[in-house]
Amino acid sequence: MSDQQPEQQQPGDGPATRDGWPAKAAGRRRPKRTGWRRLVPTWRMLLGGFLLIVLLVAGGLIAGYLLVDIPKPNDAAVAQSNVFLYADGSQLARDGVVNRENVPLSKVPKTVQHAALAAEDRGFYSESAVNPGAMLRAAWNTVLGKGKQSGSTITQQYVKNYYLGQEQTLSRKAKEFFIAIKLDREESKDDILQGYLNTSYFGRNAYGIQAAAQAYFSKDVDDLDTAQAAYLATLLNAPSAYDISAHPENKRRAVNRWNYVLDGMVKEKWLGSSERAAMKFPTPGKAKPAAGMSGQRGYLVEAVKAYLTSNKLIDEQTLASGGYRITTTIDKKRQNAFVTAVREQLMDKLSDSRKVDSYVRAGGASIDPATGKVVALYGGVDYTKQYVNNATRRDYQVGSTFKPFIFASAVQNDSTTQDGRAITPKTAYDGTNRRPVQGPNGPVGFAPPNEDDVSYGRVTATKAMDKSVNAVYAQMAEDVGTQKVKDTATALGLPKKTPNLNAFPSMALGVATASVLDMTQAYATLAGHGEHGTYTMVTKAAKGSEEVDLPGREKKRAVPRDAADTTTSILRSVVDNGTGFAAQAAGRPAAGKTGTADDDKAAWFAGYTPDLATVVAVMGQDPDSAVQKPLYGAAGQPRMNGGGPPAQIWAAYTAAALEGKPAEEFDLDLESGEEAPSDEPSTPSEPPASSSASDEPTATSGPPTSSDPTTPSAPPTSKTPPTQRPTQPTRVPTPPAETSGPEEDGGAFGNEDSLFSP
Repeated sequence: MSDQQPEQQQPGDGPATRDGWPAKAAGRRRPKRTGWRRLVPTWRMLLGGFLLIVLLVAGGLIAGYLLVDIPKPNDAAVAQSNVFLYADGSQLARDGVVNRENVPLSKVPKTVQHAALAAEDRGFYSESAVNPGAMLRAAWNTVLGKGKQSGSTITQQYVKNYYLGQEQTLSRKAKEFFIAIKLDREESKDDILQGYLNTSYFGRNAYGIQAAAQAYFSKDVDDLDTAQAAYLATLLNAPSAYDISAHPENKRRAVNRWNYVLDGMVKEKWLGSSERAAMKFPTPGKAKPAAGMSGQRGYLVEAVKAYLTSNKLIDEQTLASGGYRITTTIDKKRQNAFVTAVREQLMDKLSDSRKVDSYVRAGGASIDPATGKVVALYGGVDYTKQYVNNATRRDYQVGSTFKPFIFASAVQNDSTTQDGRAITPKTAYDGTNRRPVQGPNGPVGFAPPNEDDVSYGRVTATKAMDKSVNAVYAQMAEDVGTQKVKDTATALGLPKKTPNLNAFPSMALGVATASVLDMTQAYATLAGHGEHGTYTMVTKAAKGSEEVDLPGREKKRAVPRDAADTTTSILRSVVDNGTGFAAQAAGRPAAGKTGTADDDKAAWFAGYTPDLATVVAVMGQDPDSAVQKPLYGAAGQPRMNGGGPPAQIWAAYTAAALEGKPAEEFDLDLESGEEAPSDEPSTPSEPPASSSASDEPTATSGPPTSSDPTTPSAPPTSKTPPTQRPTQPTRVPTPPAETSGPEEDGGAFGNEDSLFSP
């Protein structure tokens, strides 16, 4: 062994030591990274990548700014007409010319300017032309499925309106970005605001603030007060959602947005707090439809537009700019048949000598269950006389037409009564008038009245449907679970945000205010054996060579087939043995349900054959105040009920619409142990012995009689014949006060939900 000690290695002289000193031997390379370390980028790679991205973005911005010029005003700045076609290609309507009148900013009061800024871009005068942060948030929200959002400043909106178009594409957004920056450098803020106010769309075919002031308040822009200015500013966000004359059920939303605008003005010190506190929401005037929209044309055009915009197929301002050729699903023959049926079965029976007849409104819709196409739509007597579409408004109670959804939900969920019996068409219930609804822990605090306060004793679910026994179906809703019933109703086709569609036993009385078209979708799902499809009003929409991408027909199982078909079986009993007897005049196997709203303000018949689903409603409304009115004595009848004119219209229309087509039988797959009734309807020469003039017939003791059924001396305050009132007040929830509408023929569909089911 040598006594010579090895020379101690110094830091930096060789490979790394245990204490972590680096190895720096002369000429020696750093050892290569191995294993997972090779996948981790070094700091040099990260820095280089970051600098490269910065250079690319900066280069792109510079190139974009240099290459994108401010173009000439687009063709949409002078909008064109849209052409609407029937299903057979013949012309239905052309939506007219553009209403536009430019005004200088000096003529626009400061309060009007400030209202628009408070609504759309409060930092307009102090901030840049673009807001990248807002654009990124909007893009992220769009990715998350919260709907297309712009995140645009007023400058960007002006560029889109005046220089570009409304299409939602990346190339258009990129051009908008660069043009807005250039425009902000070359034009003053006042000039940009003036252009924005003159090119924005306010609804009612009004482009620009001057046209909007005339369209909504019949005055020039310089005569607008602050409250009216705030309302017009509200419309900038979504005109169809806030025009409460056309859509009175949206008043609450419009008021909230109006308050947002005014509160913003106060926050920006454009409006005093005391002046703000004294303001009242302004009621816009009636719309003035174009003469070319007379008859049913205006209703059909507005319904088609709503279908396109509410389903986000075309945005509202793009559609308003025009140039589209739109083929609808409306069958001209069936549409004309609907008009004829309403005229002959209802309108011809009205008289100028009866004031109540001036309240009568009618709405109807018809869907082919096999294709999902809306083949006919009746909106009212004339669009130029009654502006609001009675087929799409959502402000009248649907009455007992809701009861089938409760039964369908019971079968779907294998529900049982409180004492454990399976719910089938033969299940017996207690039909005692004002019987308290029982939950698992006792009474739930709701005791519904039956029609005319009649008690039925023990009665089957089928007979209770025949007679619309509220006590039975309120209890059944509780037995099934009211949330389950609501889920079934929305799965069948009612929009999730249907007004007053609440999970309470009172839903059995039909307090929800779905539209006629909503109800038609739901009944079409029952006709389609429980399969719910994507219903449509448009088969093709194109602007020049560019076609709009329309959704395909997608079917999904809403309820099991046995739930739908067993419901159909008891609805056939309503037509054969109950209140829907008049529907037999269609001469075909039919299923349906009558319904009457509280205080006789609306009467419904919802029904279907195997190949056509149709719903008809007759509504009462004061033509001047738009307040809902009872229809006692209308058309010379003691009361308006679903088994009267609505069922008669349904039968006349269905017979004409299916003329020449062989009658189809119902092919039913029933709940276990149930039997299908005969497909042969009974002879419609006279109603069954158990039926009465009332929508929901009384027990064997018979209904109270009126000494003068034609002209009741004093209309009652609830759904009772003129000579009898309930001894206790009915406990039926009523819609919020705003649903009766402003001073217009009010009501339509909301904007938050698609016109067609979710």
